[in-house]
Amino acid sequence: MIYNTDSAVKIAESLLQIKAIKLNNKDPFTWASGLKSPIYCDNRIALSYPKIRTYIRQQLVEAIEEKFGKVDVIAGVATAGIPQAALVAAAMGLPLVYVRSSEKKHGMTNKIEGVINEGQSVVVIEDLVSTGKSSLNAVDALRDAGASVKGMLAIFTYGLPKADENFEKSNCQLVTLSDYDTLVSSASEGEYISSNDMLSLMDWRKDPQAWSDDRK
Repeated sequence: MIYNTDSAVKIAESLLQIKAIKLNNKDPFTWASGLKSPIYCDNRIALSYPKIRTYIRQQLVEAIEEKFGKVDVIAGVATAGIPQAALVAAAMGLPLVYVRSSEKKHGMTNKIEGVINEGQSVVVIEDLVSTGKSSLNAVDALRDAGASVKGMLAIFTYGLPKADENFEKSNCQLVTLSDYDTLVSSASEGEYISSNDMLSLMDWRKDPQAWSDDRK
């Protein structure tokens, strides 16, 4: 679910302008899963641009208040979700925790860093969502700790059907500030990509695995 259509366009345009979104059909990027993609989204770059960073933070705060209501704790997903969560928690005057991808191998061996108490309501902040697997791993960890997860809020989603399926199975609402379709449309209108590039991007969106296999 997109929080706000107008802000989704503004964020997509901003990310394109600062080159946080990289598009390359000829030499596609390889994700950790091995899947190849014509797009690479690095929202962390926005942290270096105060006006864009502040706008994203404001939209995250407004989305939480409108979509999730009162919340006790803000949780960030390591690593890219942590700075966004910290900005949001500070703006809302709320406690912050973050969730590691796996338990720490030394010391307290924590997976969740910070204080979370059983029964507390939490909104999870993520940088971006692809299949949702790693993001929902954080949700599971918080639920295992006794927290009540109201949902997840991310800056960007690729809008893959697999992600929709995973979030539905996990019974976790996902709200995003922008998405793949908005990005591709903004990239086309802003002449960041050609009409042929746009067709390729839309083909990838329909079947990422087949698109990836064709380029191996």
